[in-house]
Amino acid sequence: MNRMMALLVSIAFSLTVVGLAAAQTKPATETGKAAAPGQEVKKEQVEKKAEKKAEKKAQKKETKADCLKAAKDDAAKADCEKKFVAKKAEKKEAKVQKKAEKAEAKPEKK
Repeated sequence: MNRMMALLVSIAFSLTVVGLAAAQTKPATETGKAAAPGQEVKKEQVEKKAEKKAEKKAQKKETKADCLKAAKDDAAKADCEKKFVAKKAEKKEAKVQKKAEKAEAKPEKK
């Protein structure tokens, strides 16, 4: 009797595992996200997303080297230098202000 119960339980377990495996959603698509049942990801949408990401990345960071390469005369190069020196100074100034704010906030907490 015990063997029969063990056999039934093992069969039920096996069928449950097979059923759950068959009910899983579709495998991951090209975008890296799992597709919901009944939804198809179009290649056009994937390409558009990739293009937008590339554009944002290119616009996001303009470096000093790129600016100097694009500059053709000395005036343009000087403008690049001024632009990036000003950015650096602003960053340092912001950092100093944050440190000062933290220093003022510490004694107040105690």
